[in-house]
Amino acid sequence: MVKLIVGLKGSGKTKTLIDMANTAGETSNGSVVCIEKGRKLLHEIKYFVRLFDVDEYNINTGNSLYGFVCGIYASNHDITDIFIDGTLKICNGDVPLFAQFVDEIDRFLATPNNVDVVLTASIKYEDLPEGLKKYVIEHQ
Repeated sequence: MVKLIVGLKGSGKTKTLIDMANTAGETSNGSVVCIEKGRKLLHEIKYFVRLFDVDEYNINTGNSLYGFVCGIYASNHDITDIFIDGTLKICNGDVPLFAQFVDEIDRFLATPNNVDVVLTASIKYEDLPEGLKKYVIEHQ
């Protein structure tokens, strides 16, 4: 299941994601992954959550992010939770491609494999495409 946390910069999206990722890491019977742009979460995410920085892999579009996430899952089918901070930023602010990424992650990875995927995006709820609003669990 895909869950989306939206709001403008400084509204607490990342803090919420950090708390959710650390809790999942403590309680999951499988592996938990967190993906970010840059290394700002290095000291916030607990050691039992696998942390990836997309900048190290030149991931900067919705398509490359989709392939990256699928590759991570393909290498470890024990993954129960995936957290991606700044997803819209990783997609270069391209809202249509971001929407396509969310839809594909839900249809082809999260739902069929029972993986919880939590994404943050710096965008106002009102500016989201209608098709994405069903994924929103929190907006600030």
